[in-house]
Amino acid sequence: MADSAVMGRAIAVAGQYRTHPNPRVGAVIVNDDGLIVGEGFHTGPGDDHAEVMAIASAGEQTAGATMYVTLEPCNHQGRTPPCVDAIVAAGIAHVVVGTVDPDERVSGSGISALIDASVKVTAWDSPHDAEAVDPGYFLHRRTGLPRVTLKYAMTLDGSVAAQDGTSRWITGDTAREDVHILRSGVDAVVVGAGTLRQDDPGLDVRLRGYEGRQPRPVVLAGSGLLPEDARLLASSPLLITTAGGPTWKTAESLVVDGDRYPDPVASARALADYGYLDILLEGGPTVASAWWKAGLVSRGVTYLGARVGGGRGPAPLAGVFASITDAFDVEIVDVRRVGSDVRIEFQ
Repeated sequence: MADSAVMGRAIAVAGQYRTHPNPRVGAVIVNDDGLIVGEGFHTGPGDDHAEVMAIASAGEQTAGATMYVTLEPCNHQGRTPPCVDAIVAAGIAHVVVGTVDPDERVSGSGISALIDASVKVTAWDSPHDAEAVDPGYFLHRRTGLPRVTLKYAMTLDGSVAAQDGTSRWITGDTAREDVHILRSGVDAVVVGAGTLRQDDPGLDVRLRGYEGRQPRPVVLAGSGLLPEDARLLASSPLLITTAGGPTWKTAESLVVDGDRYPDPVASARALADYGYLDILLEGGPTVASAWWKAGLVSRGVTYLGARVGGGRGPAPLAGVFASITDAFDVEIVDVRRVGSDVRIEFQ
């Protein structure tokens, strides 16, 4: 197989599990004839790493073989032994590394250790493709912050709800199913207390046949009381509040800095420290605006419903758009139809 096809396979198997706070990693082993003889992927903290799984899969065919791995192998003892040691012991002759691990415990030391053990190491020529397997991990290791995806749906004339607060349903079934696909790929779904009171959301993944992990529901609360009969209470929600803020029956709480409302950066860091490195921010406008203005949003997904409100309702972001000079330039990376609606992704 061509190098690109083998690394492509490693990238594909890497994305099968949510592994945070550990990275998603895939590994494929090929013999001298270019045939795949083993592959593996990381499934979560404490489990074998992708390299070890691939070696076990290949059995006795590892001697002199080439391993393609999406992320630099680790060279430190954590919950599992160093992957470098396993690679050397298996007799792997050549390792193609998708990208260097930005974690300060690794960051080139894994590659150096392999070279010192007389293993040939080649850097993959498309490291951005390898990073795309797990953008939340790379962002966190470089900044201490999680990747935040802002999601909202609005009418063609720009409202996320009517004046009375109703918003079900701006989009159709296909767009709403796409939201559940978004949720299936993140660690946590975040809303404000206003959305909790208004919509009583579930924030879970409700795709037919879905058996994967559910994202953690997170509520950002100010000073107001929280409903004690909310659906989220059945889903182990996490409450983020400020000192002296509300508590919530049976819910775990995190206290962060903030003036009445949880500070967005402090909240994001607290979630990352918890191991939630990929977050879906579902609103509403006040929370979305605060996190946007704090520079926390890495990606946006907008659903344009095939509806016109015909008047002024709440906009996706609260506050005043005073001047065009206040606008931020973004890159639109995808536009497509989802049923009768339109999905726009930007970053």
